[in-house]
Amino acid sequence: MKFTRLQPSRLLGVLVAAILLSSCMLSSCGSATTDVGDGGKGGKGKGKGKNAGGGPVPVEVAKVTLKNVPVDITVVGNVEAYSVVSIRAQTGGMLNEVRFKEGDYVKKGDLLFLIDPKPLEGQMNSAKANLAKSAALLKQAQAALARDTASANYARDQADRYQKGVDEGVFAKEQAEQLKSAAAAQVQILEADRAAISSAEAQISADQSAINNLNIQLGYTTVEATIDGRSGNISQKAGNIITANTTDLATLYQVEPIYVTFSVPEARLGDVKRYSEGGKLAVTARAQDGSGDLEQGELSFIDNSVDTSTGTIKLKGTFQNKARKLWPGQFVNVGLRLTMRNNAVVVPNQAVQTGQDGTYVYVVGEDRAVSVVPVKTGPRIDQDMVIDEGLKGGETVVTEGQLRLQPGSKVQVRDQQTGDGRPRSSP
Repeated sequence: MKFTRLQPSRLLGVLVAAILLSSCMLSSCGSATTDVGDGGKGGKGKGKGKNAGGGPVPVEVAKVTLKNVPVDITVVGNVEAYSVVSIRAQTGGMLNEVRFKEGDYVKKGDLLFLIDPKPLEGQMNSAKANLAKSAALLKQAQAALARDTASANYARDQADRYQKGVDEGVFAKEQAEQLKSAAAAQVQILEADRAAISSAEAQISADQSAINNLNIQLGYTTVEATIDGRSGNISQKAGNIITANTTDLATLYQVEPIYVTFSVPEARLGDVKRYSEGGKLAVTARAQDGSGDLEQGELSFIDNSVDTSTGTIKLKGTFQNKARKLWPGQFVNVGLRLTMRNNAVVVPNQAVQTGQDGTYVYVVGEDRAVSVVPVKTGPRIDQDMVIDEGLKGGETVVTEGQLRLQPGSKVQVRDQQTGDGRPRSSP
C-alpha cells in the first residue's frame, strides 16, 4: 500500500475541516436533547407579559398625601448693598489722621479723616481782619455823612436867608448866588458820603461771605461718615496731600438693611403682580453652597420693564441682615414665595413615570394588583411632586420597581427603610 505525503498547508486544511464537522454534529445533538426535554413544545411561553409565569413583583410604595404646599419661584440672585457712598475730600491739604481701620463698621457721624486745618485757619484770621477794617470804614463813612449833613443844612439855611434879604433889597444878588452854590456843593458831598457807606457795607458783606466760606472749608477738614455701613479699602494714608473734590478716601457699604437682586422669567410676571397686590411677598436667600441660615426678607421692588435680551424682569428683596450674613456681591439661592396651596395632592418624585401618552403612576389596588393612572403634575417641592389631576389622596403608588410592572401585575411590598434606618409602614 502506498501513502501519499501531503503538503503542510493541505494537512492544516484537512484538520480544520474535521474540527468543524465535529462541532456541527455536537450542536445537532444538543438541539435534539433540548427538544426532548421540552416535550417537543419548543418555543411555548414566548409573548407572555414581563411578569408571566412568575410570582408577585417586589416593589416599594408610598401613600398619596394631602399637604399645604408653598408655591415658590427659585432662582439665583446677587446681594447688593442698600447704598454705596464714596467718600471724597471736599477741601485740600495734608491728611493728618485716619480714625478707623479698613473693614470697620462705622456709624453715621463718626469721624473718619482729619485734614490739616492750619492753612484755612490762617485765611480765616485774615478774613476776620478784613471784616474789622471794613466795619471801621463804614463807621468813618457814617461819621462823614453826619458831619456833611450838618454842613449842608447850615449852607441851605444860609442861602435861604440871603435869598430873602435879596428879595427885600437888603443883600446883593451875587452873595445869594454864591451861598446857593455852596449849598448845592454840600448836597453832592452828602451823596458821596452815602456812596462810601454803601461801599463799606458791601465790603463787609463780602468779608462775611469769605468767613462763612472758610468756616465751611474748615468743616470739610473733618470727614464724617454719612451712613451706617462697613468700610472698604482706605485709598489714602495719613501724610498724603489731598486734592479737593478729586481724591477718593474710602467707600462705605450699607449692609443693614441690604438688597438681594434677582430675575424671574417674563411668564411669571403676571403671578408676581397678582400675588403682590395682596401684600408683601416673602423672599428667602441662602448661600449657593447651602451653608448658613436661611435669611428672610420681603419683595420691595419690581422693575418697570422686561429685559428683552433675556426675557426676564428684575426684582429686589429687602433683608434686615442683622447678623450681617449677606455680603455685597455674593451669589445666593433665592426663593420667592407667591402663595400656599392648601390640601394639595402630593406623591414622591420617583412615583411619577413618563410615557408616550404623558405622565402616569402605578396605583396598587386592594388585591395587590397595579393599575396605570394618568396624572397631570404641578410644581416639584423638594422630594415631592404635586399632582394637579388624576389622584385624590389616600391611594398607594409604586415608588420603585416600575420597570417590571404592567397593568394587572401583582406586587409584593418590600421592606422599606427610612433615612434613619427604621422600616417604613407598608399598606
